[in-house]
Amino acid sequence: MTGPVRLHVTRHRGADPVLLVHGFATTGALTWEKTGWVDALAAGGRGALVPDLRGHGRSETPHDPADYSPALLAADLLAVLDAEGLGSVDAIGYSMGSWAALALAGLVPGIPAGRVRRLVVGGIGTVEQFGHWGVSAVQAAVRDGVEMPESEFALGPLLASLRRAPGVDTEALAACVAGMATHPLPLGATGIPTLLVAGEVDPVAEDAEEAGTLLGARVVRVPRRDHITTLSSRAFKQAALPFLGIPASV
Repeated sequence: MTGPVRLHVTRHRGADPVLLVHGFATTGALTWEKTGWVDALAAGGRGALVPDLRGHGRSETPHDPADYSPALLAADLLAVLDAEGLGSVDAIGYSMGSWAALALAGLVPGIPAGRVRRLVVGGIGTVEQFGHWGVSAVQAAVRDGVEMPESEFALGPLLASLRRAPGVDTEALAACVAGMATHPLPLGATGIPTLLVAGEVDPVAEDAEEAGTLLGARVVRVPRRDHITTLSSRAFKQAALPFLGIPASV
């Protein structure tokens, strides 16, 4: 299984839907609906397209690391756009979802140009985190709940929170960790308007400014927010929505 897989997708009513791409070990509903993003888009007159990525939520959950990479996640998203009859979209990604959205925006071969008009990415720097912290360490935290001191493993508290999401398939997540680490996505200019939003105290995005330079993106830092709390912050929405031409009523 190396082609597109079956994704669970929710399309929320509204014109010109924004593609919302969640991160690792969560779901589209938890990331974008529970945090007010879909409502904020609706208040601005826009719909939303909310998939669960492969290995997550109600989508197919392959257990082979070969079935996970930014390119494969992007191919799934491309298939979603085709199925929905959408030629191009604005997109927002967060954490691992940012890498999938960047791949969809053209940073991997084989994805046709022009499918993403404007892109907001959040919660990333230049470093692919699974490989940086070690695949086996991340897998142990996800699959077995192994805890390590935060000073030695900054992703520990984050993973402890994420793996409590309902319906988590830990074997699929372990495969996702290995596959994504094997295929780090080199950052480069996307050629489209891009905004990068990162929490001021997010260890995953500590070099967000450098990532922004590589992407040719404007960078916004959210004061006093970490990797989890940035996502739900009003400041993130107040930066992202106007960037996409949407009135921010939050």
